[in-house]
Amino acid sequence: MRVPYTTELFEEDGQIVALCPELNVSSFGDTIEEALRSVQEAMTLFLGVCQRMGTLETVLEEAGYRREPFAPQRWFYRQPIQINRLEAALA
Repeated sequence: MRVPYTTELFEEDGQIVALCPELNVSSFGDTIEEALRSVQEAMTLFLGVCQRMGTLETVLEEAGYRREPFAPQRWFYRQPIQINRLEAALA
């Protein structure tokens, strides 16, 4: 089964944090490469646990994933038609 995901990298307290925003899974490392390997392992473990529990399909669908119509072992994530960065003003 193939589940694509995005990683966002941040520097926090001298560590590189790698976040998968689609499923809110994160990990960290001392370098970018280490953080990416670590989040890949975390994703594999997370998805494996979901699969063993029988909740994988539900978790993916609730996060915005859909099955590829002609390749049911592949999933795709919803694609935005536009992305905006806005600010909320508080009094």
